[in-house]
Amino acid sequence: MKTELSFTPLAEIKTELLAVLAVDTQDSKIPGSKPVLALLTADEAVLAAAKTVLASGEFKAAANETLLLHAPAGLAAKRLLLVGLGKQTKATVNSVRQAAGSAVRFAKPRGIRELAFALPFAKQFPAASATRAAVEGAFVGDFDGDTYQSDRQDRSIQSFTLAAPAEADKTALEAAFAEGVIVGESQNFTRSLVNEPGNKMTPTILSQRAVQMADQVGLDCQTYSTEKIQDLKMGAFWSVAQGSAEPPALIVLRYQPEGVTVGPVLGLVGKGITFDSGGISLKPSKDMDEMKTDMAGAATMLGAMRAIALLKPKVRVLAVLCVTENMPDGKAQKPGDVQTAMPSAPGKPGKTIEIISTDAEGRLVLADGLTYARQLGATHLIDAATLTGACVVALGMGTAGAFSNDEAIYGKFNAALAVSGEKFWRLPLGDEYAEQIKSDIADIKNTGGRWGGAITAAEFLKVFAEETPWIHLDIAGPAWLQESKPYIAKGASGVGVRSILEWVRSY
Repeated sequence: MKTELSFTPLAEIKTELLAVLAVDTQDSKIPGSKPVLALLTADEAVLAAAKTVLASGEFKAAANETLLLHAPAGLAAKRLLLVGLGKQTKATVNSVRQAAGSAVRFAKPRGIRELAFALPFAKQFPAASATRAAVEGAFVGDFDGDTYQSDRQDRSIQSFTLAAPAEADKTALEAAFAEGVIVGESQNFTRSLVNEPGNKMTPTILSQRAVQMADQVGLDCQTYSTEKIQDLKMGAFWSVAQGSAEPPALIVLRYQPEGVTVGPVLGLVGKGITFDSGGISLKPSKDMDEMKTDMAGAATMLGAMRAIALLKPKVRVLAVLCVTENMPDGKAQKPGDVQTAMPSAPGKPGKTIEIISTDAEGRLVLADGLTYARQLGATHLIDAATLTGACVVALGMGTAGAFSNDEAIYGKFNAALAVSGEKFWRLPLGDEYAEQIKSDIADIKNTGGRWGGAITAAEFLKVFAEETPWIHLDIAGPAWLQESKPYIAKGASGVGVRSILEWVRSY
């Protein structure tokens, strides 16, 4: 998609579609109050073109509501699209991100290949933040996952112009615009990986895609397989991989900013189960096709690393991705087996793990991934995984779970959410949950029973983070969208890319 930042007056922009934002200015606390609509632009020609329809009551300016006007008087644009942000008191920069996506997705099925999006003229939307968000939203909205349809027609937007006021700080907006392109493309890169079917996204193929991306953006990337995993004594990781005919992949990426040799090293660890059958503890057949998405944590880290490489924050970052299938082969591990995880240091024994369920495999690969990231020098850890159905039960499909053993590291992540617009909710950790994963015959077991399943999974990972400041993100709910939304297509969402990027940039 060709993108452009323009400072041309809205009325003079020649385009197939000009999108302008609207809000309901009426106080939402007044029961039964009627909408009082306002367009977020100072362009008199646009205000005049929309005046009649705004007064008609036909358009309510609800969040992502759209209304199309053909041949608007006084405008060079062929069409004027009004996009609602909802109540003005509740609208945020993320609302702008979603509105841009809604405008793009409105245009795509109608054969409109170019559009201009008016940057909102309002104090509550800082121009630079709104610029970046709008561009991100446009890229996210343009993505569709219909790759393998034989009669697929390319409906992609060919040209997206962000129209900013002439008096805006051009340097600041140009920088924000460039960031938006990078972040939007990186989120879509993650989505493209997660959408792939399991036979088209094996561990080997995912490692190839990682190497290709790293070469393009200047990251160091090393990929390994069975021999390295066994040499490192990654018994937890290998216990999952041993049941598949597909060889596993251990992927390590490094970002080293020029001139930075001291300070923190941030470790990103991703769960990469390219297909999860459940192993011997076989999943029900219903919805098992969606288990191709169980590598979304690894894909999220790849998208974040892509953005990091291009935005160049002054902090060292490494990523460790543990990638395999979880299959019920004759060589697969069995419930009741005991596995030994990677030793935390040379000469020390690895933690022993009683396998209660082979379908609790994600925490096994992450256990060795966290340990290895620490051995490679990570001083701070963050992991992402589609880890537990229990987190979906607790928080639903729209919010991901977050856990941490350190207030300072989590404070930075929580602050990053204000920029990313993504929804995470912190869940607790505690000794009472750690008790649930104690084993009678090993150090720990890989499930803690039905109650508090997302928390006991996090407690399992905490064992391997040890004293290193650490965040765990359980993205099982929002990583895959069951239905399309006005601003994003159904399928992989790319959740976590923006938040992890901003967390890294906070250092």
